[in-house]
Amino acid sequence: MNRNTRGADPLWLFGDQLGPHFHDTAGNRDREVLLIRSAAAFARRPFHRQKIHLVEAGIRRLAADLGDRARIVDAPTYAEGLRRFGRPVVVHEPGSHAAEALVRRLQERSLVTEVLPTPGFVRSKEDFATWAKDRQRFVMEDFYRDQRRRFGVLLEPDGGPAGGKWNYDHDNRRPPPGRSTLPVPAPWFPAEDEVDEQVRADLDKAERDGEIHPVGVDGPRRFAVSQAEAEEALDRFLDHRLATFGPHQDAMLSADWAMSHALLSVPLNLGLLDPLDVVRRAEERYLSGTAPLASVEGFVRQILGWREWIWHLYWQLGPDYLKRNELDARRKLPRWWKELDADAVEAACLRTALAGVRDRGYAHHIERLMVLGNHALQRGYDPAELTGWFATAFVDGFPWVMPANVVGMSQYADGGVVGTKPYAAGGAYLNRMSDHCGGCTYEPKKRVGADACPFTAGYWAFLDRNEERLRGNPRMRQPLNGLRRLADLPEVVARESGRQRF
Repeated sequence: MNRNTRGADPLWLFGDQLGPHFHDTAGNRDREVLLIRSAAAFARRPFHRQKIHLVEAGIRRLAADLGDRARIVDAPTYAEGLRRFGRPVVVHEPGSHAAEALVRRLQERSLVTEVLPTPGFVRSKEDFATWAKDRQRFVMEDFYRDQRRRFGVLLEPDGGPAGGKWNYDHDNRRPPPGRSTLPVPAPWFPAEDEVDEQVRADLDKAERDGEIHPVGVDGPRRFAVSQAEAEEALDRFLDHRLATFGPHQDAMLSADWAMSHALLSVPLNLGLLDPLDVVRRAEERYLSGTAPLASVEGFVRQILGWREWIWHLYWQLGPDYLKRNELDARRKLPRWWKELDADAVEAACLRTALAGVRDRGYAHHIERLMVLGNHALQRGYDPAELTGWFATAFVDGFPWVMPANVVGMSQYADGGVVGTKPYAAGGAYLNRMSDHCGGCTYEPKKRVGADACPFTAGYWAFLDRNEERLRGNPRMRQPLNGLRRLADLPEVVARESGRQRF
């Protein structure tokens, strides 16, 4: 049955454009939907097995939901898929520089007739370019406040911020609560069905045939891949977990990987949830008195601020941004890191975070920044290679997600365009914000010796290696002054330069 009753060109959707705001709005409701499964998409790089599963399951679920309106085409490449489909299509703005270049080439060949604005983000690229014009540095807090004003979120009647403050970070940085798990309701998890069974069987065959080379373990699906599932996951979080989201969102617990985190990054980044709708519904919980302002504001900042900011920086900074390496970090990722071999790691915090990536393709934001990213920063891993690892090993990682997060915020490889200082920290921070150190092989207070914490010693070795590069940063003045007061600095540097175990 041809659903193009108005003669509109079919709508080609990528695998991260699966929600109704992409295919069921006024201009698209009558269009046939094309979904191309490109063999090349997951063949070139070692993606996490569970990430491939999520994208494949999402495409199949959407096709089933749309019925005869949708058509799946299997092909070696997207271009070949369009050729096999045999008709020109329209497409939404894609999520990577490579995909954008592909769409332009397809337009030149008249295979794509129109590129529609993406509904996956609330602010257009043109609006962001106007905001960013003449700015030398991009500060997320400035952008976030502008977003709140523009969309009227969490504002008082006079236009000021709800509660009198724009940012409640101070209230959301409590250490662990002195127990092994947070006393909160469990998150929503899906029930697998025959679609998951078929995806798993197909991926098993593709791996046996050498068509894909995934990393990580194949586990039960933990994230939504359909609109109905995404709505269930969102409702569960808003109704039962948002109230406790704020206070301990920066804490880490060995036995509680989910804590009060939303676990909505996958359905958001698959395009299953409309981000502004998510924000409005969270705001309603504050207005109705069912969730405290600090928790709601912290969640809103992640969606309306951070997520939007990272998307726009990806396009604003351009593909050459990945080449930035201001700290001249050149070490290749070690084999145990690339293979997610958490059992090879002795440091409890690093082992736990890496095991989370291995087992779930997921670690929460502090584990990413202050454990995995902090370790990579201290050890001088190549920021471009590290960015690629984050984009492929995480189930919510897509090309636009990681460059500003990793190159800028985590590794300070852009010299301060995104972040104001390197996010390097020693064992004292990890001991304060986690329960990892109590049973660890290493002692967070020690810089030298067999049981010296690799984060504590690594912090001072990092400062020593980059002292000249960081001297002009006013936020680094105090730690650099402390560096020269360390009587054992030569020993610390010598031991860390040859450290083989972590």
